[in-house]
Amino acid sequence: MHVISYKCLREFSKQHADCEETLDNWFKIACKVDWSMLIEVQSVFPQAEAVGNFTVFNLKGNKYRLIVSIDYEKQLIFIKYVLTHAEYDKEKWKNDPYF
Repeated sequence: MHVISYKCLREFSKQHADCEETLDNWFKIACKVDWSMLIEVQSVFPQAEAVGNFTVFNLKGNKYRLIVSIDYEKQLIFIKYVLTHAEYDKEKWKNDPYF
């Protein structure tokens, strides 16, 4: 998979240093896989789930949420949001036109 863009993860890690390693690990794994459906994502990240048109990863013991759009055919992961659990619960991200 090609992940767009690592910059989002790096910027979030500056504000939330405790998740830097977790985000780095997620990125390294995501770049090496060849997923074709959600069940394959869940074989690596069991807590991943489909929410609307996005895939949501629960990270760091559910403290953070990584929301991505996956194009399985083109092998692209587009990082949409990296949020704390509290930010995720506010559901403002669900106003995204692609949701």
